[in-house]
Amino acid sequence: MPDGDGAPLLELHGVSKRFGAVQALTDVDFAAPAGKVTALVGDNGAGKSTLIKTIAGINQMDEGEYLFDGKPVHVTTPQAATALGIATVYQDLALSDNLDVVANLWLGREKVSGARTLDETSMEQEASRVLKRLAVRIPSVRTQVASLSGGQRQSVAIARSMLGEPKVVLLDEPTAALGVAQTAQVLDLIRTLREHGLAVVVISHNLADVFQVADIIVVLRLGRQVGVLEAKETNSDEVVAAITGSRAEEEQQSAEVTDQ
Repeated sequence: MPDGDGAPLLELHGVSKRFGAVQALTDVDFAAPAGKVTALVGDNGAGKSTLIKTIAGINQMDEGEYLFDGKPVHVTTPQAATALGIATVYQDLALSDNLDVVANLWLGREKVSGARTLDETSMEQEASRVLKRLAVRIPSVRTQVASLSGGQRQSVAIARSMLGEPKVVLLDEPTAALGVAQTAQVLDLIRTLREHGLAVVVISHNLADVFQVADIIVVLRLGRQVGVLEAKETNSDEVVAAITGSRAEEEQQSAEVTDQ
């Protein structure tokens, strides 16, 4: 791994995962340091989603070691990942358009008062606190999600993941299908998560977005980890070469010429 100020909070070593005859991951190493944004890139079918779902406890690895905060752990369910402090925001966001922001943030874990009624005041105050901490700009916490922009919806989904005070946040294509202004809003939020000391993992096909926020770029190709690059020391051409395999082919050809 590249050197960095943040310690590896999340680590995977030698992870392999098979689905029937399909080898989705092969001997993959991955690490996400605290206070850093780690981008996970690769072509379709590279294994990005499989790796994220393994971290999130949806998939169970066939082989490999999973460490959190330096200690070996067994993450076999999403609940186990959440208990460790790992929050995942998937591309579909799973928001309810007919509910307001407060209701979406607390959906499924609502606070109840002594009279067994919803503690609306407490939930609204906590929602406002989280949104303010993340500098999320929305008209009101009582605004229906259906009326929000794409960037605001993504921000609400990320804010919801922060209610459990996670240490690691996994974001699956957070800027997909967003306009320029909305993308900028989400990228600002990712930077805010990093400033709060979280380990942020971002899956993205958009290398321009990756280079705006990432500290470390991890490249997967055909289910294997083929590169770990410092964002400030590389460029999009090198990343694309790693994604497509052209860099590996060039290195192999160079080695063959040297041997001759």
